Amino acid sequence: MSDLTDLYQAVILAHNKRPRNRGKLPTATRVASGDNPTCGDNCTVYLCMDGEKIGAVSFEGSGCAISQASASLMTTQLVGKSPAEAESTFAEFKDIVTTGGEPEAFSEIAAFAGVHAFPARIKCATLAWHAALDALKQPDRPIDD
Repeated sequence: MSDLTDLYQAVILAHNKRPRNRGKLPTATRVASGDNPTCGDNCTVYLCMDGEKIGAVSFEGSGCAISQASASLMTTQLVGKSPAEAESTFAEFKDIVTTGGEPEAFSEIAAFAGVHAFPARIKCATLAWHAALDALKQPDRPIDD
């Protein structure tokens, strides 16, 4: 394996082993869920907006290492972004996982470039991202326990 492949694999394993922002966000005002019935992955994404920007994001769910690592990484990538910026970041991520292309600037999302070689895993990698975009389309409201 190349050094870059090793680095990318380490990023995915680190996010899977020690996921960032896992758990229900107590201040969330938007929530959306997604399921991948093919493999059983599921993910709920919680957002708290700070004006027109994402102030905080977290996730709950279960599934394969790819889905959990992607959800964790997503939470670190979306904070501070507007909905349009979040959509743009997802578009870049989706391009990477579907084509194996490299991002314009170095980013941890490049770690998922190898997913393109396993088409069934693309849904795993994008599950949390789709849920986050769905949550962004909702109006702010109190989230029930």
